[in-house]
Amino acid sequence: MDKFRNYSIVFSGLKNGKHEFSFEIDKKFFQLFDTEQEFTEPRIVAEILMDKHTTFLELCIKTSGIVNLVCDITNENFDYPIEHEMEVLVNFGEEYDDSDIDVITIPKTDYAFDASQLIYEEVMLSIPMKKISPNISDKDLEILERFSPKEIVEEEPAIDPRWEALKKLKDKN
Repeated sequence: MDKFRNYSIVFSGLKNGKHEFSFEIDKKFFQLFDTEQEFTEPRIVAEILMDKHTTFLELCIKTSGIVNLVCDITNENFDYPIEHEMEVLVNFGEEYDDSDIDVITIPKTDYAFDASQLIYEEVMLSIPMKKISPNISDKDLEILERFSPKEIVEEEPAIDPRWEALKKLKDKN
C-alpha cells in the first residue's frame, strides 16, 4: 500500500503523549481508492490527535471541509459542508485485525499506522443520502411534494351485515 504512504502516522520514535497530524484531502486522495464518488472538488482537512501509550494508540480523527454535490431535485451543483469525528483505539498484536469497529489491531513490528481508510470512511459517512441544495426554491419543493407518492392509509373493510348476523348466531351457541 505504498500509494497511501502520505497518509501514514509514524509513531515509532515518538514519546508517549499527545501528537497532532494534519492531512489535506483533495481529489487526488479519492483517486487512490477504486470507487466512484458522489461528489466533486473536495476541499477537506483531516486532523488527527494521537495519544501514544506504551501498549496502544488512541486516535481522534476530525474531518472538516467542503465537497460539491449534485442536488437530487434540481440537478444543480452546490457546496456542502462536511464535519465528522471518530475515535479509534489501535492495539498492538500478532497480525492486522479491523473486525472490531472501535479497535484496530496492528502487528507489533509496525512503526506507522495508515489512516487513509479511516479518513475515507469518515468523509463518506458525512455525505447525506438525500442531496438537497440549500438554494432550492419553494416552487421546486411544491412540485416535488405534488408528485411524491402519498402514504396510503388502508381502512378496514366494512363487514358485510349478513356475516355479522351469522357471527352473532355463533356467539350464542
